Amino acid sequence: MFGSLAHVVRDHLAALRMLLVFTVITGIAYPLTITGIAQGLFPHQANGSMIKDSGRPVASSLLGQNFDLPPRKGRTTAAPDPKWFQPRPSAAGSTGYDPTSSGASNLGPNSDTLVRRIAQRRAAVAAFDGVRPGSVPADAVTASGSGLDPDISPAYAYEQVNRVAKARGLDPAAVRRLVAAHVTGRRLGFLGQKSVNVVRLNHDLDGSGPTMNTHRAPCVTPSAREPCSTW
Repeated sequence: MFGSLAHVVRDHLAALRMLLVFTVITGIAYPLTITGIAQGLFPHQANGSMIKDSGRPVASSLLGQNFDLPPRKGRTTAAPDPKWFQPRPSAAGSTGYDPTSSGASNLGPNSDTLVRRIAQRRAAVAAFDGVRPGSVPADAVTASGSGLDPDISPAYAYEQVNRVAKARGLDPAAVRRLVAAHVTGRRLGFLGQKSVNVVRLNHDLDGSGPTMNTHRAPCVTPSAREPCSTW
């Protein structure tokens, strides 16, 4: 009886030692090592890929944002600001680019709701940018899988050049050059498509860069549930 009890105690002590060892390895040593490597080699990415203005974090280049007009009395829905390049729609709907609402709509090509929604968006984008509805790119009227992507196609970015230039009183050629400077190629040369990060583009448009000299941002709203802020 006592021998059997001693055997049980030894087994439990061995299990406890293994628990402590692996707790130290996987719960302390491994996280600290990975954190140290990330902060040492990739500090920008490890800290959220933040975009800063005068040393103050204003956005993350990994998350889309709404670029809307400041709230106005009597206005129930946010209106896009013509002075800014607009992102693709967010699947989060009225919550904008809220990270807690990430996800796709799950609406398929046979969905009447999706077809109607795309038609409404195409008409709105065409009127806003002053172009023909048939020339509106697909990403201008459809959300990404996560609903949070900050990237749009170069075609959609170039479509907005004339509207942005007119609203800011800038030379369209200068704005087009700024867009061209923000076009990124496919990853590893073959993954994905060329894209333009709208958050980075608008930050440089706000400018403060060598090619742009424009006024400050009136309102940048990461989420419809957050107050209007300025860069």
